[in-house]
Amino acid sequence: MIVVIQRASEASVNIDGKIKAEIGTGLMILVGIEESDDQEDIGWLSKKIVNLRIFPDENEVMNKSLLDINGEILLISQFTLHASTKKGNRPSYIKAARPDIAIPLYEQMIQTLEADLGKAIGTGEFGADMKVSLINDGPVTILMDSKNKV
Repeated sequence: MIVVIQRASEASVNIDGKIKAEIGTGLMILVGIEESDDQEDIGWLSKKIVNLRIFPDENEVMNKSLLDINGEILLISQFTLHASTKKGNRPSYIKAARPDIAIPLYEQMIQTLEADLGKAIGTGEFGADMKVSLINDGPVTILMDSKNKV
């Protein structure tokens, strides 16, 4: 499972001209799911995400977590994170999980993040044509891959 974590001062997702979800200060996270992902990947990423110390403290040092600041999460499924660009100019998405595998894992990721954060999170809609808006604060952008835990 790959995530792109972006510290946001605000973010939203729009589907068919309507705002599906929006957040203030927090994290906008893109998640790419592959066939071999499981609950262990979800649990590891969720704990890392809510405890990442990337928010400024009183001295403007990145020393506070999402939990410390009572921040929010907007989670967006994005299969294109698994794009392979090794051959030619058209990316291959063969590593991305099929919907029958990806949707339940995406839903488990939502539930796990909500449990670890202690509140509901904003989400996109799996497979929908989404317009995502973000004000990346910093900018701070972090990539994490649950297959590279060491």
